[in-house]
Amino acid sequence: MQEIADKMRWSLHKVSYWLDQCSISRRSPSEATYVKRNPGGDPFKIKSQLTKKDETLKGLGLGLYWGEGDKSPNNTSVRLANTDPLLIKKFKEFLTKICGVKKRKFQYALILFNDIDKREAVRFWSSHFGIKRSQLGKVTVIPPQGKGTYKKKSQYGVFTLIVNNKKLKEYILSEIKII
Repeated sequence: MQEIADKMRWSLHKVSYWLDQCSISRRSPSEATYVKRNPGGDPFKIKSQLTKKDETLKGLGLGLYWGEGDKSPNNTSVRLANTDPLLIKKFKEFLTKICGVKKRKFQYALILFNDIDKREAVRFWSSHFGIKRSQLGKVTVIPPQGKGTYKKKSQYGVFTLIVNNKKLKEYILSEIKII
């Protein structure tokens, strides 16, 4: 509405008034932002014809997200964090093959405990995912949490795979509800 007001050199109130007068429904601010950021439609395409192998991958991907994914309603991105690169790769395969997410839409983050060598951890995850350091995004180092070490539990930190898309997250969560 603000863009229309600016283009027409009207007030926002005037645009709102005429939309009401003509019974034109409005998008929510989040829907308007989504459409503006994705003018060609959703940046993913859910595969509809699934083979037996695809069905298995879909079930595995949904199960992984159910167990390890961020399901909070306040976060609009699909986020899965784990210490196992094979688990994260399988979830990424689900997102690419079943959900049609393009390679350029993936983002990554890394959480390290203070006793982990940052360069070694970045090298480890970069080599496993074939990404450059610049693609890794934020690397967070957590200060000591009492006595002991986390090296045996998390030698290379916790890696997070991220796809920023509210509708994709809604799709995944709705599929989990069906299960």
